[in-house]
Amino acid sequence: MRIAAPLVIFSLGFSFCANAWTVPTLPRKAPEFTIVETDGMKDTKTTLLSSYRGKVVVLAFVHTTCPHCQAFSQELMKLHAELGPKGFQPIDVAWNDHAKLLVPGFVSSLRLDFPVGYVDGVGYMSEYEPVMHFMGFSIMDRPVVPLLVVIDKKGIIRAQSPPEGDPNLQDEAKLRELIVSLLNEGTATAVKTSAKKK
Repeated sequence: MRIAAPLVIFSLGFSFCANAWTVPTLPRKAPEFTIVETDGMKDTKTTLLSSYRGKVVVLAFVHTTCPHCQAFSQELMKLHAELGPKGFQPIDVAWNDHAKLLVPGFVSSLRLDFPVGYVDGVGYMSEYEPVMHFMGFSIMDRPVVPLLVVIDKKGIIRAQSPPEGDPNLQDEAKLRELIVSLLNEGTATAVKTSAKKK
């Protein structure tokens, strides 16, 4: 894991917030988020996170230059090949410096076959702010990357990385198990309802 760039310059006499190094209570509704895909020169597509409702989503906030992020993105690609037809959707969002320029090379070198964009920082002081807000982190936190969020079919965040990261979410077998369990939620009820109608 890699520590993200410092988010704040501390003044003399600073004090630590009580909520530093915490994660919001889960489950919680996923805030809206804009993902901007690019060819490096111009934006090619803008997508709202909510447009993936009905799928199980793993949203990974990555740095394009981070080896851990690159390896995790390749894990996501394997899971997408296996579970995509069942309703799994991975998404990478780059939030390092110059992400707009670096995303195309990141996608090309890793041969990623799922949406990869960068943070739309419009209306914010930096590209870090929307990610920190989405994750529910304190401005005192210095998160590591990749930051992961697992969202169920109803748009509810069921798991997410704390600022210091979560090895369980980066473990391919454990992540697969979580995704499969979320894909199966509601399936038994749907089968029973269908059987009753017959």
